[in-house]
Amino acid sequence: MVAKLLALVLPLGLDTFAVAAALGLLGLEVRDRVRVSAVFVAFEAGMPLVGLAIGAPLGSALGAAAEYVAIAVLIAFGAYTAWRDDEEEVEELRELSALRGSRTLLLGLSISLDELAIGFTLGLLRLPIVLVVVLIGVQALIVTQAGLRIGARLSERLREGAERLAGVALATLGIVLLVERLLAG
Repeated sequence: MVAKLLALVLPLGLDTFAVAAALGLLGLEVRDRVRVSAVFVAFEAGMPLVGLAIGAPLGSALGAAAEYVAIAVLIAFGAYTAWRDDEEEVEELRELSALRGSRTLLLGLSISLDELAIGFTLGLLRLPIVLVVVLIGVQALIVTQAGLRIGARLSERLREGAERLAGVALATLGIVLLVERLLAG
């Protein structure tokens, strides 16, 4: 259980760190850093619950194929995270960093889609939901603060590498779950 928990939470932390570091590169003021931290923690801890709420009825409707769909979502999101266009993402973050109105919602959604995907797979992973949500929230707070504080000191290349690593780790977790499922079935 501990290995699955680490395999789930650590990649999410890398991705969160990468986005926070990108925002840190922008030189946010203290009040904006506090807002970013609050938004990141709220969305990152809440989105697995949203994913679970959507995934449970969807899983019932899909029946036996539900586990394979959940694994496919995890692999696809991991691949997307590993190979998305970084220049476009940095420009979007620059626009969203104002943290006003709908921009706050968009920023929260932009950093928590991987947690939404994780929510779809929580039943498959057979991990305690409350523990997963608390750990994701704690890691979000820690890595957001770290990313914002040292983001200006990081090279763009290192930030991109952390984000790609997160995507590869999520896709790898999906592949491991697929192999486990195929061997068990």
